Amino acid sequence: MVAPPGSGDQRLFSPTRDPSSYMSIIIKNSEEIEKMRVAGRLAAEALEFLRPHVRPGITTEQLDSIAHDYITRVQQAVPAPLNYHGFPKSICTSVNHQVCHGIPGARKLKSGDIINIDVTVIKDGYHGDTSRMFFVGEPSVLARRVVRIARECLEKGIGVVRPGARLGDIGHAIQTHAERNGCSIVREYCGHGIGRGFHEEPQVLHYGERGTGVLLEPGMTFTIEPMVNAGRREVRLLADGWTVVTKDHSLSAQWEHTVLVTGEGVEVLTLCPKEEP
Repeated sequence: MVAPPGSGDQRLFSPTRDPSSYMSIIIKNSEEIEKMRVAGRLAAEALEFLRPHVRPGITTEQLDSIAHDYITRVQQAVPAPLNYHGFPKSICTSVNHQVCHGIPGARKLKSGDIINIDVTVIKDGYHGDTSRMFFVGEPSVLARRVVRIARECLEKGIGVVRPGARLGDIGHAIQTHAERNGCSIVREYCGHGIGRGFHEEPQVLHYGERGTGVLLEPGMTFTIEPMVNAGRREVRLLADGWTVVTKDHSLSAQWEHTVLVTGEGVEVLTLCPKEEP
């Protein structure tokens, strides 16, 4: 679940050792990291469980109900979005030109739709946050393209995560790939630190300049979740106070993983069971 800039948890955390940053970032210890691994695995499994249910004719509210039951009854976990600052459902479902935070409802999916499903679970007090795109029936060539580019953007961002890199390196890699392929990056919403808090510091922008921003250190955990538009980058917020859409009604796609900075590089905590790192 993406965070708008400035929405980080404002508790007092262990300060980052990067003197250029005014943020406070939690560096997770080994016990916390293990809990993050469990929460991340459960989030990935919940997302994978939804896969066969994404088909023409199902409503997004039905998908929400399936996810809620699986998370609460099977996983014995908590769906983090439910009642989070008033969000009324257990998952986010963003269809076609909806960018993020789509509220599940009576809308029936139809063949040709693309949908992002965003799942966050809480297990033993720690969060696992992930999202992915699904095709409903047979998508258009344009839909396939924007979904592919969005996934490549996520992979480009993850690929530069390592100790000594900076957050700007992540944003630069993502923005460069999207724009080279004729797409745009949404700037109003961003990835975020995660752990005991749903949205912690740092903010992880999906655009930027290399060599800028917070220095990455082992023990940091955060999400990377670029929102890639087939058209212009401008977005607007609907009257429900949550759903974000593209202003030009162009298609939008998003993929998300929770990652851990390790001593050697990066560990993706939310890989689906069948997904390769």
